[in-house]
Amino acid sequence: MELRKVQRTSSGSFFVCLPKDWAESVGLDRGSVVAVSELVDGRLAVDAKYDFEREPRMAVIKPSLYLNREITGKYLLGYDVIRVMAEDRITADDRESVKAASSGLIGLEIVEEDYSKIVLQCLLEPSTFPPEKILRREYSIAAGMHRDAVRAFAGGDSHLARNVVARDVEVDRLYFLLVRLLRTIVQSPGLGERLGVRTIECLDYRLMASLVESVGDLSVEVAEKAVELGEGADKGLSEPLFKLHEFVFRSHERALEAVFSRDVGVAEGVRRERERVEALLESVEVAVGGAGAVGACVLAVAGLVGRIFDCAVDVADLVMRKEESEA
Repeated sequence: MELRKVQRTSSGSFFVCLPKDWAESVGLDRGSVVAVSELVDGRLAVDAKYDFEREPRMAVIKPSLYLNREITGKYLLGYDVIRVMAEDRITADDRESVKAASSGLIGLEIVEEDYSKIVLQCLLEPSTFPPEKILRREYSIAAGMHRDAVRAFAGGDSHLARNVVARDVEVDRLYFLLVRLLRTIVQSPGLGERLGVRTIECLDYRLMASLVESVGDLSVEVAEKAVELGEGADKGLSEPLFKLHEFVFRSHERALEAVFSRDVGVAEGVRRERERVEALLESVEVAVGGAGAVGACVLAVAGLVGRIFDCAVDVADLVMRKEESEA
């Protein structure tokens, strides 16, 4: 970091000299035009290449046992073009791995393919996907999974339970998309400015996205218990479980809205609900008594719902007052 003294002309204008090494490295000369923009945190950004089209970031990988994972990793790192190159030819199994990877990542499409290479390109424009919009969509799906998983368990609806499991793929796709976008913002502050997201906020978005994804994963576990049980729990067992579920469902709804509204009071209200959740968990245990295998399944599901509440509390912990978040 270099410190520069601000100077002032006789007419009242303020000016500061640009570092010579930087100016030369980006090709500035007398008469060059730069863009000066104010960021959301009050800093000024000087962009010497504001009118240049960004060069697409390219990555080359070779087929391996971890091909799917490598493609996902490059996608998350913000690469625009991913070339899978084989020394001889790409096997049928590797082609299936590439197709599976692209289907699990939003915007990543196969644009070229022959016997020894497959080219994937991300066709999304980052500036059209505000992080809040992606996170809300991810949460909407995960919350629906939570609701339907408990209903499937209580009603013995294996079809609904399998549908919940299938929906987890979309939660993962949105999570990966958000991670990619956040990493792009960190590398390109100008994008964050256009989206109204400061770099420091990217960490909170990443944590929230991960917690919402955990709600989806825990809901899948509940759905799998429904398939395992086969038949629904009787009314004496399902009623206390439903009361727990409904309370927790409202808690994680309030937690997420508290984050977006920066309402500390609502967030603290979610944190204070732990005693009530523990009481509801105890009521499930009392109802189960010695209900055998069905009772054990009910207790397992109640424990999973309790962990979903823990995710809600963790989301609420991210809430700060507006003036604190802007400090």
